[in-house]
Amino acid sequence: MNIYVGNISWNLNDQDLANLFAPYGEVASAKIVRDKFSQRSKGFGFVEMQNDTEAQNAIQALNGSEVDGRPLVVNESRPRPESSNNGYRKKNFGGGYKKNYGNYNRNY
Repeated sequence: MNIYVGNISWNLNDQDLANLFAPYGEVASAKIVRDKFSQRSKGFGFVEMQNDTEAQNAIQALNGSEVDGRPLVVNESRPRPESSNNGYRKKNFGGGYKKNYGNYNRNY
């Protein structure tokens, strides 16, 4: 089962996250999501546990628990919603403002 863990302190690393879930069962992987440029934690991550019963027990025990001064948000990970644009995000370049260059259709 894939588990979402939110509101993670920036001081935690992947191994700390794995150690947090280890008392509840075997942790297959633990990964904190990081900014690709600064490598700073984005404050959330994912833990994968093979046994669903152990994963549910970990969710029940850790959701709302305080780690490093922050209450964790722990729940079953949901898949990303499907999009019709093949995974590409539409960029917004701040359009919508039309400049008024005057009336060029005047007949003099």
